Amino acid sequence: MDFIEAMKQRHSVRKFTNQPLAADAVSVLQKETDRVNEESSLHIQLITNEPDAFEAGKPSYGDFQGCRNYFALIGPKGKEEAIGYYGEHLVLLAQTLGMNSCWVAMTYKKGKSHGTIAPGEKRYMVIALGYGQTQGTAHKVKTLSQVSDYQSGDPEWYKNGLEAALLAPTAINQQKFTFKRNGEKVSVKAGLGFYTKTDLGIVKYHFELGSGKDQNIWA
Repeated sequence: MDFIEAMKQRHSVRKFTNQPLAADAVSVLQKETDRVNEESSLHIQLITNEPDAFEAGKPSYGDFQGCRNYFALIGPKGKEEAIGYYGEHLVLLAQTLGMNSCWVAMTYKKGKSHGTIAPGEKRYMVIALGYGQTQGTAHKVKTLSQVSDYQSGDPEWYKNGLEAALLAPTAINQQKFTFKRNGEKVSVKAGLGFYTKTDLGIVKYHFELGSGKDQNIWA
């Protein structure tokens, strides 16, 4: 499975089996987490076999069951967009390795979650990780016209990027973002709402993946 296919197949999952993460997959995730941190100056940490943050020993906590693994999304203050961008990269990598995931901002035990927070850093949120009891279900998406200036006849790469952006997970599925194209450059703005700056990073990653462009696309 490549990242495009992972993007299409990946849905939020909150109920996990007791199967431990495969050792070779953990090695791949850890290596990429280290690379991401070096590139972004973030401090994302992969936490495995840790039952306390989601109270995995209990029948359920919130909507979660059996979650013992997660990415602790930690980094310098003011890096919400980068957290979204690089966190989604790790989410899709995990999907290619046969894992399921869920972005989690509220329904976990922050005081019991693991991860080292250095001076000047903060814990933004976590990404629950594991082998899902199901593969999840697709979320409802807006139309291209609701989130962009797309018109018939616009470049195919722009349409592909927008369609990929609509597959991006956003807080409470709010999809509060707006794209505009000016020739070969694209801008995107976040609307008002919970965690929209983090959502913006996730959406940008999806747009790049779908359009085949890199970070130079942004105006």
